[in-house]
Amino acid sequence: MKSKVLKGLKVIIPLFIGVYLMWYFWDAMSGKDKESFFRAVNEANYFWFFLSVIFSFLSHLSRAIRWRYMLEPIGYKTKLMNRYNALMIGYIMNLLIPRAGEASRAGILYQTEKVPFTKSFGTIIAERVFDLIMLGIVVLLALYFSYDDLMELIEQNPYLTKKEGSDGSSSLLYTLIGLFLAVGVVGVLIWTFIPKIKNKVLDLIRDVIAGVFSIFKSEHPWRFIGHTLFIWVIYIAFFGLCFFSLESTQEVPFGGILIGFIAGTLGIMFTNGGMGAYPMLVGIVITFYLGDTLGEDEAKGVGNALGMMIWATQTIMMILLGLLSLFLVQRGKKKEA
Repeated sequence: MKSKVLKGLKVIIPLFIGVYLMWYFWDAMSGKDKESFFRAVNEANYFWFFLSVIFSFLSHLSRAIRWRYMLEPIGYKTKLMNRYNALMIGYIMNLLIPRAGEASRAGILYQTEKVPFTKSFGTIIAERVFDLIMLGIVVLLALYFSYDDLMELIEQNPYLTKKEGSDGSSSLLYTLIGLFLAVGVVGVLIWTFIPKIKNKVLDLIRDVIAGVFSIFKSEHPWRFIGHTLFIWVIYIAFFGLCFFSLESTQEVPFGGILIGFIAGTLGIMFTNGGMGAYPMLVGIVITFYLGDTLGEDEAKGVGNALGMMIWATQTIMMILLGLLSLFLVQRGKKKEA
C-alpha cells in the first residue's frame, strides 16, 4: 500500500507542478503580453520549427546508434531499430513520470533483445554521466560568451535573488539548497538503516561503473565520443534554429541562445517533460535580451511565445515518434507469439 502511494505521488506531484506552472505562465502575462504572444505565434515562420524537428530526430537516432558502443563491450549485440524504439518509448514515459524513461528504456530492450535489465540500465545511467559532462561544457561556453549577461539576468530575476524592499522571504535558490540538504539527510538515514536498499544501490553503482568503463573497452571509442559531440551540437542547433522564426529574436547573440538552452534543460528536470517550466524559463531569457529593443510587454509576449513553440513542437514530435515505436514493439511481440 505504501509503495503504491509513493508511486502515485511520483506521478501526481510533478504533474501538479507542471499544470500549476502552465497556469502561472499564462496568468502572469498582462493583456499586452498576451497580444504580443498571439502576434508572435501568428507571424512565426514555421519552416524553422520543421527544420528543428528534423535536427532533433537526428539527435535521437544518433543516441540510439551510440548506445551500441556501450552494450557491445559488455557482450550484447542489438539491432538499431530495437534500441531506437526503446529510446523513444522512454521519452514518452518521461512525459508521464519524470525519470521513469530510463527504466522503461531498459525494460523495452529486455523485451526485444533479452539484455538483462540491470546491465542495460547501467549503460543508460552511464550515458547520463557523459551527458552531464557535456552540459557542463555548455555551461562553461555560456559563461565564456555571456558571463555578464548571465549575472545580470540572475540579479534581475526575483525568483533567484532577493530584491530590495522584498519581504525578506527565502529565495528559490535557498529553498533548493535546503531541499538538497534534506534529501541528503534522508539518503544517509536510508543507507544506514535499510540494508536492502543499500545493497540495491551498490549493485546499481557497480553496473553504472561497468557501463562507464565499457566505452574504454569498445573497439570504437572515438565513434562513441563523436556521436556524443554530434548529439549535443545538434541539441544546441535545433534550439537555436527556432530563433530564426521571428524577426525580433534573430538578433539574440549566441551566448544568449546557450543560456536559453541551459534554462530549458533545467526546466525539463523540474517537471514532466518540462511542462510549464521549459517555456517559462526560456521565455525569461528571451525577454531579458529583447527588453531594451521591444519594451517589456512586447518582449515578454515574444519570449513566452517562442519558448512555448519550441517546447510544443519538440513534445508533439516525441509523443508521435514514441507512440509509433510503441506500436512497432507491440506488433513485433504479436508476431513472435
